[in-house]
Amino acid sequence: MTAVPVLEIGGTHVSAALLAPPWVAERVHRSPLRADGTSAQIVEDLRRSAAVLGPQPGARWGVAIPGPFDYTAGIGRFTGVGKFDSLRGFALGDVLTRELDAAGIVFVNDAHAFGVGEWRAGTTRGHDRVLVLTLGTGVGSCFLDRGIPVESGPDVPPEGRADLLTIDGAPLEDTVSRRALLARAGDAPDVDVRHLAERALAGDAAAQVLFTDAFTALGHALAPWVRRFGASLVVVGGAVAASWDLVAAPLRAGLSGGRVDLPVVPASSAHAGLVGAAWWAHRSGGGTT
Repeated sequence: MTAVPVLEIGGTHVSAALLAPPWVAERVHRSPLRADGTSAQIVEDLRRSAAVLGPQPGARWGVAIPGPFDYTAGIGRFTGVGKFDSLRGFALGDVLTRELDAAGIVFVNDAHAFGVGEWRAGTTRGHDRVLVLTLGTGVGSCFLDRGIPVESGPDVPPEGRADLLTIDGAPLEDTVSRRALLARAGDAPDVDVRHLAERALAGDAAAQVLFTDAFTALGHALAPWVRRFGASLVVVGGAVAASWDLVAAPLRAGLSGGRVDLPVVPASSAHAGLVGAAWWAHRSGGGTT
């Protein structure tokens, strides 16, 4: 079949790839993205990234993008998230359809795309209900029921979003996020989470406490929803999850302290979001592979 062109939009970069069954991302192109730029600048960065794949006239594109976003209408709903502010109310779907000479743009939440990609990769094999987390700038989540994201109902948080939960009455991401970790560290502006992780892994006790406290708290916050959803596995990906030794133990401890004892495993693919976006676009066009 014809390969599906896909874009995965992050807070600092955009990745592009062409994928076809069995949905393995073999060649991925990554380029900078001005998430705090104007809508015209963001569109230009996306167009430049897409151009690396060569002309794709009449193709149906899969695009993974963070929320809040109207995925059906292709319109940004960003407000107060510190990025993509210029896309608030902006008809990104219409503009990209025109700029890419596309038959259509199929948008999917980036965490959902990642979850579907992990399911396609076989990470969740043997488990019907799984919670997939992406830990990077914030906390992305995908409550998967046999490979399909669950976004509503009594078994999941509002919109299926862990980031809408609270810890001690405050938004979860005031405790667990890149912003929260850096604020607690109180370091110089040029210090990033990866620097904190390097220090923690080298034995810096203060840096270790930052990660332990944050991810134990995350486990406590998630535990009631993991029980309610009936998840039998938690899969963790994202940039912060690259420091697995700092994340896994406190997350497990938080979940078990919340009376949940289940496997917590790292994601198997750094490109799961691209795989999920490609499969979702293919599925939306009537394919089932």
